[in-house]
Amino acid sequence: MRYDGCMKTSRASLAGSFEQDNNLLGGISVEQFLEQYWQKRPLLIRQAMPGFTGVLEPNELAGLACEEEAQSRLISYKRGKWLLEQGPFDEGRFARLAKTNWTLLVQGVNHFLPEAADLLKRFNFIPYARLDDLMVSYAPDGGGVGPHFDSYDVFLLQGMGKRRWRISQQKDISLVEDAPLRILKHFDTQQEYILEPGDMLYLPPQVAHWGVALGDCMTYSIGFRAPSAQELAQQFLSYLQENINLDGMYSDQDLELQENPAEISNAMVVRVHHMLSQLRWDASLVGNFLGEYLSEPKPHIVFDQPAKLSIGQFSKKACCDGLRLDLKSQALFYKDSFFINGERVRFCSDWDCYLKMLANERHLPASVLQGAGESLLMQFHQWFLAGYIQLKTERSRD
Repeated sequence: MRYDGCMKTSRASLAGSFEQDNNLLGGISVEQFLEQYWQKRPLLIRQAMPGFTGVLEPNELAGLACEEEAQSRLISYKRGKWLLEQGPFDEGRFARLAKTNWTLLVQGVNHFLPEAADLLKRFNFIPYARLDDLMVSYAPDGGGVGPHFDSYDVFLLQGMGKRRWRISQQKDISLVEDAPLRILKHFDTQQEYILEPGDMLYLPPQVAHWGVALGDCMTYSIGFRAPSAQELAQQFLSYLQENINLDGMYSDQDLELQENPAEISNAMVVRVHHMLSQLRWDASLVGNFLGEYLSEPKPHIVFDQPAKLSIGQFSKKACCDGLRLDLKSQALFYKDSFFINGERVRFCSDWDCYLKMLANERHLPASVLQGAGESLLMQFHQWFLAGYIQLKTERSRD
């Protein structure tokens, strides 16, 4: 891989290299896909995006892998062993790589490139609450991450080059011991495909797969969140701790003398059990929890602070140019609540259409903002100062 040094924004745009068409799901409707394939069985889609070769070049991916803000990994296979290195990387690392059998992966590319975020919007037939991010990988001949399975849904879109995919719905999920990755010990190939630029493979959770580069290639992985029940329970209990107040204090006016002073009596257990039975939650509380939890940025994400503008300056520019969510922002809504990056705002009726449009479309045109009230523009100003939203003129493309 040729590497010209770390870079953030200076790059040649490849966004126009694929045509917008309606063939993303191979000619079947979204309803048919959701009913027959989503979380049920794999789907191979030839030329899902005709003409697509990618939204960045290999050396640009290497540049992202050098950045502190990006999550990157380098996976190689040497002498029968899998090796894993975590980024950020020094640019000299790429010059020392072998010619075959390694892979560079960068998570959250949609947080850095507008073109990558636009690519994700093509998949908005799946709710944003389920969307994770866009991971991009580059590999020379023989590169891959080994046979494995994921606990989430993924679309594997081929950019430049070719990759051979083998898939299996095997029951044996035993793993290679002491490997830094979850590599399957045994892999039973049941189907095999070679993907070329613009081809795409959908895989539901728990379907084992193994991709190997046939020459230099790049793959775009659109992944979806699937929290475990344990993770949801732990996070929900933390949410309850911050959002529920129970009445009363422990009391035992009928306390009786105990034979063993160190013993926790049944009577005490019953009293505390009764106090804790006050814990209650309903669907609305769960919905608000999900809004905050699913919009919460990952720990490594940091929002850039813009040049400060007064509320008057900001309102004037917003009504002339429009607003958009920052690439790293996640916005959701539930009933009368709007969630942005883990924060909840309850909106009144005159905010409703604006906030829902911002969440759905990730931008608000100037023509729409001209009808916004002063209180809403003040809220937008606060989010602007926090780096959550931007004036449209701050990005080169819509």
